[in-house]
Amino acid sequence: MTKADIVNEISKSTGIEKVTVQKAVEAFMDTVSGSLSEGNNVYLRGFGSFIVKKRAEKTARNISRNTTIIIPAHNIPSFKPAKTFVGRVKNNVK
Repeated sequence: MTKADIVNEISKSTGIEKVTVQKAVEAFMDTVSGSLSEGNNVYLRGFGSFIVKKRAEKTARNISRNTTIIIPAHNIPSFKPAKTFVGRVKNNVK
């Protein structure tokens, strides 16, 4: 499902114009990404949590050049689904 599909589904189910729904979806995504970039987590009860994971510095190998490189510590965004959400998905397996 794409963002356009989500906008269409919300528009159909609520009766709100697609342009308004698209602005709301964009605003939601901007808010979540902005919060994560500031290091704050976003918790949506019954759905899941958008969290920032911290990756430690590590040593990696460049096989083609046969050298080692150091990957610095960094943060990555992650999604942790709620237990109820996981249960709904598990029960719909075909």
